[in-house]
Amino acid sequence: MQVPPEITIKDVEATPELDKLLQQQIARLERISTHIISLHVSIEKEQGRHQEGNPYRVLLDIRVPPNHQLVVKRQSVLHVDDKPQANVEPGEEAGKHASVTSRKDEPLSTVIRRTFDSARRQLESLMERQRGEMKAHPQNHVTAFVERLLREDGYGFLRTIEGEQIYFNKNSTLHGEWDRMKVGTGVRYAAEQGEKGMQATSIEIVDKLGSSEMHDKLHELPVVATLKKKQKK
Repeated sequence: MQVPPEITIKDVEATPELDKLLQQQIARLERISTHIISLHVSIEKEQGRHQEGNPYRVLLDIRVPPNHQLVVKRQSVLHVDDKPQANVEPGEEAGKHASVTSRKDEPLSTVIRRTFDSARRQLESLMERQRGEMKAHPQNHVTAFVERLLREDGYGFLRTIEGEQIYFNKNSTLHGEWDRMKVGTGVRYAAEQGEKGMQATSIEIVDKLGSSEMHDKLHELPVVATLKKKQKK
């Protein structure tokens, strides 16, 4: 993950067990996608409904490149159980006190697991869709994302789909797109081996898989294909 997860807890005790559960669930998300830009987890317990219990609410806000946002929120389910009442006094009206109603919210740990399970399914679906679009448009799909940007210094770093870090500078961006660059931007790139490792020689923004917002036809970047062949050997 490009930045540490942000966790907000309100009216809920922050126990070591809760922290361990959250870290486990976050790690499972990261196994699905290593390109998550940010994750905000919000946990709260609603107050003021004592007659119906105090439901837990869990919200996940996940951002993944190029410009996707997944928002998942769940609330604890209120279980209502009508149990027959024992020792009914003789002569009482039938059914007047025939049962006792108990109300109980499901545990917070269950709500957290349900929320993260739903988020993983949505993230898996997004990853599958992106892979399908890449196969359908092999010549102009995203091959890397901007991982770090030092705008004042005029350079940054890409993270390729294969997980490699690539250095780039302002002069390597095409179409004057340096000012449009930001963390999470999807790009195509051409690279070569430099004195300090691989560095991009040209970068072109691909805002959506298979398309470009700024121009109708993408440039040919033959070095990318050459680089991939070398990596496979």
